[in-house]
Amino acid sequence: MASVTSLSDSVQQHLASALSAALPEAAGADPLLRRSDRADYQANGILALAKKAKANPRELATQVVSGIVTGEVIADVEVSGPGFLNITVADKAITENLAARYADDTGRLGVPFAAHPGTTVIDYAQPNVAKEMHVGHLRSAVIGDAMVRLLEFTGENVVRRHHIGDWGTQFGMLIQYLDEHPHELDHKESEVSGEEAMSNLDRLYKTARKLFDSDEEFKTRARRRVVDLQAGDEKTLAIWQKFVDESKIYFFSVFDKLDMEVRDPDIVGESGYNDMLAETCRLLEESGVAVRSEGALCVFFDDIKGPEGNPVPLIVQKSDGGYGYAATDLSAIRDRVFNLKASTLLYVVDARQALHFRMVFETARRAGWLNDDVTALQLAFGTVLGKDGKPFKTREGETVKLENLLDEAVERATAVVREKAEKVGLTEDEIVENGRYVGVGAVKYADLSTSAVRDYKFDLDQMVSLNGDTSVYLQYAYARIQSILRKAGEARPAAHPELALAPAERALGLHLDQFAETVLEVAAAREPHKMAAYLYQLASLLTSFYDQCPVLKADSPAQVENRLFLVDLTARTLHEGMALLGIRTPDKL
Repeated sequence: MASVTSLSDSVQQHLASALSAALPEAAGADPLLRRSDRADYQANGILALAKKAKANPRELATQVVSGIVTGEVIADVEVSGPGFLNITVADKAITENLAARYADDTGRLGVPFAAHPGTTVIDYAQPNVAKEMHVGHLRSAVIGDAMVRLLEFTGENVVRRHHIGDWGTQFGMLIQYLDEHPHELDHKESEVSGEEAMSNLDRLYKTARKLFDSDEEFKTRARRRVVDLQAGDEKTLAIWQKFVDESKIYFFSVFDKLDMEVRDPDIVGESGYNDMLAETCRLLEESGVAVRSEGALCVFFDDIKGPEGNPVPLIVQKSDGGYGYAATDLSAIRDRVFNLKASTLLYVVDARQALHFRMVFETARRAGWLNDDVTALQLAFGTVLGKDGKPFKTREGETVKLENLLDEAVERATAVVREKAEKVGLTEDEIVENGRYVGVGAVKYADLSTSAVRDYKFDLDQMVSLNGDTSVYLQYAYARIQSILRKAGEARPAAHPELALAPAERALGLHLDQFAETVLEVAAAREPHKMAAYLYQLASLLTSFYDQCPVLKADSPAQVENRLFLVDLTARTLHEGMALLGIRTPDKL
């Protein structure tokens, strides 16, 4: 089915036609239409047009109103103030528009695809091999997953990349220890859980570190192993691969708890660009983008200086010949632009790395790897804070493990679900499943309902509350509609455009109409918190609707059907919107 023209677009077309008739030179001008609390819509564009044409804005507005045909789409237009237009949409137009969305058998609710889709490579959820994932990994994973879903829904070709930390000097220590104690990681992969895999790695890392710090001969052997690893020694690489495989078992278990799909081919870590590093450096040096300074290969910037006014360079290659993060990130850009044919590179990375990425992107631009056809940007995010407003730590002052955080969220949520289980008839299996969906949804929504660049406080008590701006409130709104639909008996949802709408029905219907433009705007602006805000407002309008408009006890069978249609479309919109944020909506809650 083709996309559905929104009510705002229909109103805009009527306005534009009347405006160009009243002022021919204004043909194609934007009437600046927006939702208003004084009417359904308000148009503010006439003031600027009148000023440009040296006309009286109120007189021009009156002239435009006289040219607007009321009836099918627009019920009423009045001039307000110095030349604003207050526009009321016909009830019939609202219902017919929503009926078209409801009839969309593609499941897209009439949402069109983006006008000019491209290929976005999105770099998110970047854990480190042989290290536990902690609360600091949460935002990259959750925000990145939501952006993947939103962009794919708008028709973008999305290439996922999990740039895991799987290379570096610490692996020399780990590899040497495992070479000398070969049975430390012996087991069949199918027999080990993610928790056990991490426990094995953590134990091995601590033992190896203790030996590295206390035994000079072992330290020497470990450092030699780093050289072997970078040189591609087969035996060393085989042991390194064991660490990577063991870590992936753990990564997949954590991502599964997050209800996130992470596919093995999407994991391309630092090691994936090893073969490109030397060439990246050569290209930068030959083009003059990078220069040698005290033996290191550096890129300098006029506007980036240290505290004492000295230039702060991007170090691509160290003076000892080793490669830094910049070399890997620049090689990744080359791969993503020239091999993956990306039109957009999106990095979901902590805001504290903003300077690094600013320098990397500028270097890539100078080298010609980024140009007007390729956009590279960082979707920067803030810090997760505790209730005290300080970076989230355990009572012992340690970083909170991501698994522990998710387990506690699910435990709290399951308790909330269990309290209402008997009332809605949930089985024990449903309590457990819904507890997981509510707990993980609560964590995700708390993150996604905050503008990414802002810090936010991690407060589980608030997150699993049925009141306020929480995912549980939205999930409960969805489940409540399902309950109404189950109780409807013979009555079925059906649109009745001939019926007049109550104020709460109109408010709900007009907001439902905005879903399509909201999806496209959120995806284009890369601001998932605005999708969360839209859904929260939708649930709030639904609550007002319940209070004012009986559904199953409406005045006539036609009104029952029309209100069932309204709530069913609301449920579908909540379900789709939450799915785009990576959050499930249980039928019973």
